[in-house]
Amino acid sequence: MLTEELVELVEQIQNLRAEAQTTEVIAAHWGCPKRLYDTLSSFSNQSSGGTIVFGLDEKQQFKTVGVYDLQDLMKHVTEQCGQMEPPVRAVFTLAQHQGKPVCAAEIPAVPLAERPCYYKGAGKVRGSYVRVGDADLPMTDYEVYSFEAYRAHLHDDLRQVSGASMEFINQDLLEDYIREKKKERPQFGSFKREQMYEMLNITRGGEITLAAWMNFGMFPQSMFPQLGVTAVVVQGYEIGDVAWDGARFIDNKRINGTIAELVEETIVFCRRNMKTRTIIDPMTGKRRDRTEYPVNAIREAVLNAVIHRDYSIHTEGTPIQIDFFADRLEIHSPGNLYGRLTVEELGLVRGDIRNPTLALMAESMTEAENRYSGIPTIRREMKESGLPEPVFENRRNEFVVTLYNGESRSGSIEYSIMAPGDKDVSVVNERIMYFSSDRDKIKTTYNNCEDCLNNRMTELLLEFCRQPRSRDEITRFVGVGTQFYVVAKYIKPLVEEGRLKMTLPEKPKSKNQRYYTV
Repeated sequence: MLTEELVELVEQIQNLRAEAQTTEVIAAHWGCPKRLYDTLSSFSNQSSGGTIVFGLDEKQQFKTVGVYDLQDLMKHVTEQCGQMEPPVRAVFTLAQHQGKPVCAAEIPAVPLAERPCYYKGAGKVRGSYVRVGDADLPMTDYEVYSFEAYRAHLHDDLRQVSGASMEFINQDLLEDYIREKKKERPQFGSFKREQMYEMLNITRGGEITLAAWMNFGMFPQSMFPQLGVTAVVVQGYEIGDVAWDGARFIDNKRINGTIAELVEETIVFCRRNMKTRTIIDPMTGKRRDRTEYPVNAIREAVLNAVIHRDYSIHTEGTPIQIDFFADRLEIHSPGNLYGRLTVEELGLVRGDIRNPTLALMAESMTEAENRYSGIPTIRREMKESGLPEPVFENRRNEFVVTLYNGESRSGSIEYSIMAPGDKDVSVVNERIMYFSSDRDKIKTTYNNCEDCLNNRMTELLLEFCRQPRSRDEITRFVGVGTQFYVVAKYIKPLVEEGRLKMTLPEKPKSKNQRYYTV
């Protein structure tokens, strides 16, 4: 860092009045802080490293207070750096700001294979820290383990499943897999069955591996109840938002099974809870249905979560989580990105594989390509669907993929009404674009008449409810907004007018409630 750059950094901190992920401010006008180990550890353990700025006082709105003695400060900081494992090599820069001396100590990132960097006096478990925002937090046991596992090339998909036996393995699936491997390597046929199991990592030392258990087990969750998927549909935009009747979740399902079954059943859940929009080509008049999120993008995200999640003892109590919100879909996978890969490199470089054996088996069972094409596919599918760029986040102890459906919390919504050929109604063939934030942009066959639009929607809804329909079915039919919106906008007014009746009038909030046209 140049002197001019240090001055710019000081002024930036003072303008923002805040520290950051890569900057720590310490006054040091009365002496050198006796404990810098937490910050030295956390900066060393993040790929960007970090900079400690001495001479600003956070308690005085980051006012420049100067350093008591630059030479003595650098000496004592260097001594503390030497008490880290591995030792930290700080790079110092000195400058004058507002007539007072300031000092920056740049802390470089420790190579991944040497992490975690920790204070030797406290030991690896208690002396390792991670930077979260502007705070230095103790590493969890899992975070410490993840570094050690990478360094030692430990793969948790190969750990032995104590108590598992071959009688609980689906022999048909296993035979198909072995037959496939024999085609690839004809020499396998000359080995005994036990030898083939060991060579293919189906067993290790005679015990079934986690990879084999998750791919071929009859019910893998009998041993690992949380190695599955929990999926929920939330009424609003955050966990905790509730529906008009107080329900926390519109849909809520725990999904169990093998790797292949987890993927397929999760896709079924997602399909069931996605809106389908009808698009009419203005040039040809042809009708095309488009799901709220591209199914291929969801499939790749789910495959990545199931195959590349962390399967260590530290996370085996945490399931994969699928969260549907009004404006987005989130896929939470236990465990950070593995190895040297960063979020910025996703889809651009070949990363290290956390579960190579499980991934190889899953390639046969799920048709997963395992060719580093998942992230590019997600990005391409979202772009082709005209949806926002997917968001990938390496949060603390989990990796999250977020797909946005393009619906704004404040306004613009695009929707369609069913066309001929749909199972539930065959009375309309219209395409409507509705902008709630700009009413004069309504373009319909109703000459921009919103009352006409609402009347037409009411007619269609009454026709749809010639058979009793649930709130969820009506929400899907309307194709716009949340269940709360549809109930308030259409169902409740029609019930009050006597045009819709309830099948359970004595229990208006019952989940089994149905509405029918009078």
